[in-house]
Amino acid sequence: MKYLPLIAFTVAISACAAQPPAGVQSVGQSQQPPKAVAQCIAQKWADGSQQQVVSQDTMANDQAMDVYVPGQQPPGGAAAVVRPNGSGSWVGFRSGSGAGSDASGSITGCL
Repeated sequence: MKYLPLIAFTVAISACAAQPPAGVQSVGQSQQPPKAVAQCIAQKWADGSQQQVVSQDTMANDQAMDVYVPGQQPPGGAAAVVRPNGSGSWVGFRSGSGAGSDASGSITGCL
């Protein structure tokens, strides 16, 4: 009985983590963990643009990450949003100032 509050807290945190952030369009899902998907997206964007790509952890231990489009910076830049989804990942795209949604097309190669 003393573990019930801990279980309820864990379930509540998991439910919040599974919700897509506001202003993010869904791109798809992957069976890969969030860290692997985020690294793939960052590598594709860096190779394609020859620019630095910024990644930002949004949950501890690389469980959720934002990967910013080359030339974009946190917190308001355009980014791929990678979140845990069961045993895999959910991926969305948040367009920010100065970036078109065409960047979301290159994300699908990492799903």
